[in-house]
Amino acid sequence: MLQQYKRIMVAVDGSSEAELAFKKAVNVAKRNQGELFLAHVIDTRAFQTVSSFDGMLAEQATELAKQTLEDYKKIAHDNGCDNVTYTIEYGSPKPIIAKQLPKDHNIDLIMIGATGLNAVERLFIGSVSEYVIRNATCDVLVVRTDLENHLPEAE
Repeated sequence: MLQQYKRIMVAVDGSSEAELAFKKAVNVAKRNQGELFLAHVIDTRAFQTVSSFDGMLAEQATELAKQTLEDYKKIAHDNGCDNVTYTIEYGSPKPIIAKQLPKDHNIDLIMIGATGLNAVERLFIGSVSEYVIRNATCDVLVVRTDLENHLPEAE
């Protein structure tokens, strides 16, 4: 019996790696007649370094994320994926993507872009995708290639 994934989550953050994961997730959800669940986590730790934090930064980040997710939702619909929902969460992306969202939404596959961090950044802060691979409560697919399975052109 073939594995059918019915609740596919893709973590999107505006990066080109996340874009590749989104495009493949649309195809997987469509092929499996499953639900596509888009997740964006606003890392609130980034705001802690701003000494005079006001709510405007968080509001701007939320509005930008909402518009991006609405755009992704429309693209998914235009490509034949009818069951698309999304969430915007706040906090540390690693445990939210790996544990909280899969549990809360009964996710059976996480699709995530390969890290865009360089070796020094990975050493000090670690990559979200690496954490998700090690700690997720469901299957994880790390996307590195485009829809034709070619590596994207170097920027």
